[in-house]
Amino acid sequence: MDRRRQIQEFLVSRRARISPQSVGLPVAGRKRRVPGLRREEVAALAGLSVDYYIRLERGALSNASDSVLHAIARALQLDAAEQAHLIDLARAGRRSAASRSHRTSPAAIAPQVQMVLDALVGVPALVRSPTLDVIATNSLARALYSVLYTDVRKAPSVARFTFLDPHARQFWRDWDQVADDLTAHLRAAAGANPFDRALTDLVGELSTRSDTFRELWARHDVRAHERGIKRFQHPVVGTLNLRYDLLQLAAEPGLTMITYTAEPGTTSHDNLSLLASWAASQENDIDQNQGAPSRHV
Repeated sequence: MDRRRQIQEFLVSRRARISPQSVGLPVAGRKRRVPGLRREEVAALAGLSVDYYIRLERGALSNASDSVLHAIARALQLDAAEQAHLIDLARAGRRSAASRSHRTSPAAIAPQVQMVLDALVGVPALVRSPTLDVIATNSLARALYSVLYTDVRKAPSVARFTFLDPHARQFWRDWDQVADDLTAHLRAAAGANPFDRALTDLVGELSTRSDTFRELWARHDVRAHERGIKRFQHPVVGTLNLRYDLLQLAAEPGLTMITYTAEPGTTSHDNLSLLASWAASQENDIDQNQGAPSRHV
């Protein structure tokens, strides 16, 4: 990924969304040829010279101080996720060639983490990589995401399923929102780790094969969701409206644990119990016919 181009397109997209009126700037005078703020207006709001800001917007962020980055963030009204993304883009230019070449997405978890997943009885729980691959699950999470397990040779890819599998629009009841959120996650991951080859390959593949992903990627939106509601249409048990919570694993850098829970007394809670029974029956069938499968994926 071209870091300087990422910086330029991100900053241009952020200033394009801010109207002069919203920051108290006059709009009289020559006709505006760009949406949102001009570069000189961002420079004035950030307290920077116009020439300096232009150099920064063209990608020369690596030597910018934290105070300068924070000033730009305030001028562009960046939220916490967007400000973190800006800082990631700037820091990426400061990394040594050695550190760049060894940055890869984790592909496995420690046995202790799998024990934690398996201990969460009645709660679907999984571990996801920065590239949205499902690295490990407990049995209930594997049942919840059973539609993703089409190739036992590869870790299930939430991103590829969402954008490339026609079944995804039925599985995700809010497909548009899920697609938007996943793209925003990948954009943030690309800023934090632009030298991850697996991430670069994934973005390239999705950009080539999915018009929707390509359009969403061009927006340069970044977003961080730590909790919320996800609505599924499961092929076996039907509707599931589940609360999700994300936990970053300090001992497994880059990996995220996600748990799903249902409100007691709801249809989703009943359906989650049905899903647990179905998952248990599937495991019993496999145990009898082939032996117990590993839950590592």
